[in-house]
Amino acid sequence: MKGARHIPGPQGLPLFKPPYGRLVAIDLNAGDILWTIANGDGPRDHPAIAHLNLPPLGQGGRVAPLVTKTLVFLGDGANIGGAFLPEGSGSRMFRAYDKATGDRVWEMALPGGTTAAPISYMAGGTQYIVVAVGWEDMESEYVALALP
Repeated sequence: MKGARHIPGPQGLPLFKPPYGRLVAIDLNAGDILWTIANGDGPRDHPAIAHLNLPPLGQGGRVAPLVTKTLVFLGDGANIGGAFLPEGSGSRMFRAYDKATGDRVWEMALPGGTTAAPISYMAGGTQYIVVAVGWEDMESEYVALALP
């Protein structure tokens, strides 16, 4: 286990308590936490704990947000596993959160997990969000989403 940063727990569940990944809004002027939410579902559907009907537990993974004036866009990350991340980390979900409250306002499943920070651009009067995705069994690709 030399160099490993993930220690598997009993029955394949994480060893430490959740949240395993979270999005936190901090007032940088006061240093106060404004809100915090779990980023992703985590292993709440694992057979050993599914009957508990737990709220989202958060996903371990390396994810990067795109922050706009009113929204935060964030994926759950890729499922690369390995020495730094638990096997099965991440999911194919991509979400938008209200920047002021942390409320989830939109989500969709992508072809793979997010592998880089999303970007935004304008073309022909339409704003787009582009995110790089990949998965163990797929080639990496970009997904572009037009905003209404």
